[in-house]
Amino acid sequence: MNGNDGTRVQVTLRVHRFTPRPEREHTRSGSPFAKQGSPFGSGTARRRPRGKQWVQDYALTVLPDTTILDCLLNIKRTQDPSLAFRYSCGHGMCGSDAVAVNGTPTLLCTAKVKDWAVRQHAQNTVDTDGFRKTAEAGTATDTADEASGANPSDAGDDAPLIVELAALPGFPVQRDLIADIDPMLDQIKRLQPYLQADGVLATTKDGKIDVFEYLQRPEQLAAYETLSNCIACGVCEGSCPVFAGGEAFIGPAALITASRFINDSRDTAADARMDAIDTADGIAACQSVRACSRHCPRGIDVGEEIWQLIAKVKER
Repeated sequence: MNGNDGTRVQVTLRVHRFTPRPEREHTRSGSPFAKQGSPFGSGTARRRPRGKQWVQDYALTVLPDTTILDCLLNIKRTQDPSLAFRYSCGHGMCGSDAVAVNGTPTLLCTAKVKDWAVRQHAQNTVDTDGFRKTAEAGTATDTADEASGANPSDAGDDAPLIVELAALPGFPVQRDLIADIDPMLDQIKRLQPYLQADGVLATTKDGKIDVFEYLQRPEQLAAYETLSNCIACGVCEGSCPVFAGGEAFIGPAALITASRFINDSRDTAADARMDAIDTADGIAACQSVRACSRHCPRGIDVGEEIWQLIAKVKER
């Protein structure tokens, strides 16, 4: 699919939608026999919302270079104003529009139609005995055909182009493509994501404040500079098979935040920070799958950074 010749293509956005059920007013605070903090009592445990789920298709004619975010904005303005999704800057800097595109966590504003649209082959997926064919799952990408030795052109150029969208995995869905990322932000806050210096102002020989107190050498800056690019989008969390809303694993985003300050030569709380993550739901829960590194929009090798952090914690 060439995005430079000005030719428009027809594409279908297949959106997994969700509308939450209205909250019922509870006249009782919970069972008197429930333990404190139990999700069945008066604790603050987060429950996944219940509601209506369905899949809805939206057809568009766009340029191949069009971003998925622009496609959704077009749909919202011209077809369905009820479609819900989150975005802010639109330039891959805020991280607010992370979703699953064709099952892969990424940012809507950086994902382009030409990179994510796949052709759905018109194939019969049920054999004569009534069993579903496991080798032909209803949809197949041209890339998958090439890997299997099939000719992608067999499907014909008129096979529909599909982009499948769902809310970011690993988090409760609030509505349509909007996931509740508060569990991730809460985990980051737990690790005190701000510089902690000793608070003592250095002075020069004549008693004046030393304005060069916190100057760093290039190698000191390089130790954490890449990590400071994290935008807390949740893509690494959605890719992680261990993370599930921050309940059993603190998550790669929080660990990257901790590593950013542990590696900062100006910070004096490194030992306390390492104590905070050296727990059963901290680095001990990481299985080193490194799926978190695959699609980081800021180019951070999250898995490698976490591996280095684990080594640093264990060697202290």
